[in-house]
Amino acid sequence: MMAEPGNRPVYTCAEWEIDLARRELRLSGELVPLGGRAFEILAELAQAQGQLVTKNDLTERVWRDVFVEESALRVHIAAIRKALAGDRDMVSTTVGRGYRLLGAWRVRDNTELPLQSAAGTWPLSVNIPNASFDLIGRSTAIAQLWRLLAAYRVVSLIGPGGIGKTALALEAARTPPPSFAADRLLVELASLSDPRLVCSAIASVLGTKLEGEEISPEAIARAIGSRSLLLILDNCEHVIDAVAQLAELLVSRCAGTVIVATSREALRIEGEQVYRVPPLGVPPETGHEAAGASAYGAVELFTSRAKALGSSFALDEENIGAVAAICRRLDGIPLAIEFAAARAVMLSPPKIAALLDDRFKFLTTGRRTALPRQQTLRATLDWSYDLLPEDEAWLLRQLGIFAGEFQLDAVIAVAGDGARDVTSQLARLVAKSLVVVDIRDDRPNYRLLDTTRAYAVEKLHAGGEYADAARREAKYYSGFFAAAEADSEVMLQAEWLAIYGRHIDNVRTSLDWAISSGGDSQVGVALTAAAVPLWVQLSLLAECRERTELALAHLDQAAANASRLRMELSAARGWSLMYGVGRAREAGPAWAATLELAEQLGDRDYQLRALWGLCIDQFNNGEFRKALEFANRFAEVVADSGSPVDRMMADRLLATTLHYRGEQRLAYHHIERTLSRLSDLAAKPQVIRFRFDLRVSARYFQARILWLLGLADQALSVVDQNAEEGRASGHALTYCSVLGQGACPISFLAGDLDAAERYCAMLLEHTERHPIRLWNLWARAFRGLLIVRRGDLATGLPLLRRALELAGEARFLPRFLLLLGELAASLGEAGEVSQGLAVADEALARCEAREEGWYVAELWRIRGELLLHPGEHRSPHDAAQAFDRAFEVARSQGALSWELRTAISVARLRKDGGHPADARNVLAAACGKFTEGFETVDFLNARAMMAKLTP
Repeated sequence: MMAEPGNRPVYTCAEWEIDLARRELRLSGELVPLGGRAFEILAELAQAQGQLVTKNDLTERVWRDVFVEESALRVHIAAIRKALAGDRDMVSTTVGRGYRLLGAWRVRDNTELPLQSAAGTWPLSVNIPNASFDLIGRSTAIAQLWRLLAAYRVVSLIGPGGIGKTALALEAARTPPPSFAADRLLVELASLSDPRLVCSAIASVLGTKLEGEEISPEAIARAIGSRSLLLILDNCEHVIDAVAQLAELLVSRCAGTVIVATSREALRIEGEQVYRVPPLGVPPETGHEAAGASAYGAVELFTSRAKALGSSFALDEENIGAVAAICRRLDGIPLAIEFAAARAVMLSPPKIAALLDDRFKFLTTGRRTALPRQQTLRATLDWSYDLLPEDEAWLLRQLGIFAGEFQLDAVIAVAGDGARDVTSQLARLVAKSLVVVDIRDDRPNYRLLDTTRAYAVEKLHAGGEYADAARREAKYYSGFFAAAEADSEVMLQAEWLAIYGRHIDNVRTSLDWAISSGGDSQVGVALTAAAVPLWVQLSLLAECRERTELALAHLDQAAANASRLRMELSAARGWSLMYGVGRAREAGPAWAATLELAEQLGDRDYQLRALWGLCIDQFNNGEFRKALEFANRFAEVVADSGSPVDRMMADRLLATTLHYRGEQRLAYHHIERTLSRLSDLAAKPQVIRFRFDLRVSARYFQARILWLLGLADQALSVVDQNAEEGRASGHALTYCSVLGQGACPISFLAGDLDAAERYCAMLLEHTERHPIRLWNLWARAFRGLLIVRRGDLATGLPLLRRALELAGEARFLPRFLLLLGELAASLGEAGEVSQGLAVADEALARCEAREEGWYVAELWRIRGELLLHPGEHRSPHDAAQAFDRAFEVARSQGALSWELRTAISVARLRKDGGHPADARNVLAAACGKFTEGFETVDFLNARAMMAKLTP
């Protein structure tokens, strides 16, 4: 018999409690989540009563003969401090030595009885086997189980195979509360082949001889009587009916008995409390450093088991990242993770991760002492599958077709017309822990664990059923997405994505099958066209392009709806090409094809999309005169019968084109008219037709125009508001434009480098999270520019040049012009005046050829400044001519901001030439035109120069 554990006290300080028996950290009685290793460290510190505990002592006591690096200890100390929140300073560090727990901690005995014991005279009986290894990541689950046992007589631990139900039950039985005084007996049922043997198995464990009496539930109940007993009935699923009948009888007749049952499904008896054993915690797919990943239970289990078996892989970023990926692929299921860890003796974690697609052949090295069904991953699932009746086994196979979440109507569609009672079959699979259900939304969403799905797909292929299931799935999602575009115009993006976004993986696998040698290409083409809004809303540009190009290549020209499908797919391809790297010039033909088909079909909606796309394409390619023609054509189409949104779009297109051409006053008229009609726009943003949020996009062009017109305060105010609106819109591509077209350049031009750096960091983070490479390149170039403006030419200039090189032809997009001009200026500062002049001249030639006027005045000013640098190119006369040209352009456009910058350059030249009065007059004339923006860097510089030039 196992001896009872000694008293394990509770340490208290103010509202904090550290309960060693329950392994809980509590604040004001509420449980504060804390991982198992972290709690053990905290317990060691608490028991030291404020004394220093060295790092070596902590690692030896907590990890017990397992070598760990010091970084692991630091990770768990950080987790403790995070849990303590405002009282994090109670964990004090003595640098280089160790840690201590500060505060006035008191010790009290733990007298709570989660399970009251009945009086008895017999010695306690315990048959729980000793643990052969530490149970990792289950301290919270153990505490929860004991809380449930304090309130309920039957607790069922349920979950899929390998989730650790048995391990959890046994570890809880090994570590009862200190005052718990009852027999703890394990009855293993896995080996039973006949439900009638359940009572015999229990009688044998009880040590009860029922001579002359039939071994029945009633006889077992009489034998137990009033005995205080914790009875663990392990692996009940294959004898579930017999166990349920017995358990219900025992709790009704044996007042001192509580039962823990482990099973794939609940007993479904009166008084039962079900606890679904959760998987071990796994790191999120993105945004987690290697050191942080080590704190998750699944990663800790993998590394612990691997090292115990003799693996010596380094805990570096690559390996920990691969381990995290393994744990995610295996859904945090402990048994599968242990199988994978066993392979780490011979293979690196990245190699193991790469081999998981063939996991049933690969993960076959279980513990020799484990039950046969737990020695390979396939055997674990075979056990569950073989227990299913044929109708449930058939449905599980069909569900393997879903790569992501799915709903009941999808299941019914995939099951087909011949299936019966699919709803009940699905419910039974959920009950048996083979299907996971999420009931947070109004409609339940289902999914298979990744390993279960791999098993089901294998069975689906083996039975020759895959193609039929895949065809039914593809047809279902074609219909499901039929209303997606219309819904996008009346729903917030978050609301829309909650309905449609979760199905992206199912769409992908359906298309992979359909557009393949054994698939149905026409079903795939229809699904591609229907799913375009999904890629748009998720800003998956490259995927949208690839999928639409495949669909266009497989489109059956003889099909009745071929022209419409080609039109829809061409529009989607044009949109995705427009924002791609290196292929933007291909967007024009795609939009032209869309326009031709739209006019043939009389589809006004797609006619407007095509005109919009052609307008944007033309000014992306530097054809601003043609862009204006398309903008005017768009305005003509919507002039009489267009919706408020269409008329706003017309003004937005005209404002954009006129702004880039340098006609700022007329651009201001159109952008103000756009914004004046916002009240006509529905409360919810429209994104789909023109692929961005119209409200938000209008504002960042408003900010650009305002700044050029010299209304800097208004421009900066719009930038602040627009950045928040853009973030809230949730549309990835719109937010890129908000930051890259408005916030970053305007804060930079205003001289607020701190704000520019903040917005740049936001854009970089955003474009690394979303696959929008062209904006990521722009942000990297802009970051180099900011480093240059901070005075670090040696670091910033190579970053700026490299990013522009990587952009390729995209550097000719209008938004890159600012970067090219600043590159020219930076080259001059670095002493590379010849190269700076070459960049400036190339940019000026480009602007003249394209009629791209918005930045011309600044380019002439930059050229003039380059001609004032020392060296062979220095020519004050030529510089003055360049400044005169800059003045001429800025004044013709009403661009007061460029005029002020030019005035500063001219004043500096005239002062250095011995004409201070002329210099002051130039500055005074320019500053006198401003009604606001008096705190921008340019205005402050101008006033400072004027003060120095005053006689």
